[in-house]
Amino acid sequence: MMFNLFKKRPMKYSNISPEEFNELRKIKEYVVLDVRTPGEVAEEAISGHLAINLFDPAIRTKVENLDKSKHYLVYCRSGNRSANACALMADMGFENLYNLAGGIGAWRGARVA
Repeated sequence: MMFNLFKKRPMKYSNISPEEFNELRKIKEYVVLDVRTPGEVAEEAISGHLAINLFDPAIRTKVENLDKSKHYLVYCRSGNRSANACALMADMGFENLYNLAGGIGAWRGARVA
């Protein structure tokens, strides 16, 4: 049926606040994943992050090499690319995904660093 093309898929990740993100990143099983470009990462980044550029042509291969048993705290500049990264990772079988709502801008504004 054609109308199913426009049906919104269920979200397989959680949008979380900078405060929640900050608390969860202190837990060993959680990996902070920055999906911005190398230039953006060089300007400012959350400490302890792993960087995988969402626009890298090898993104799928790099994500496949990540440990699916870990929990991923994903962020970008505004929260859009990281939401796309979470959706991609969920489609690849990752289950514990958290998107920083508002991205690093919200992080900076919350002053939790």
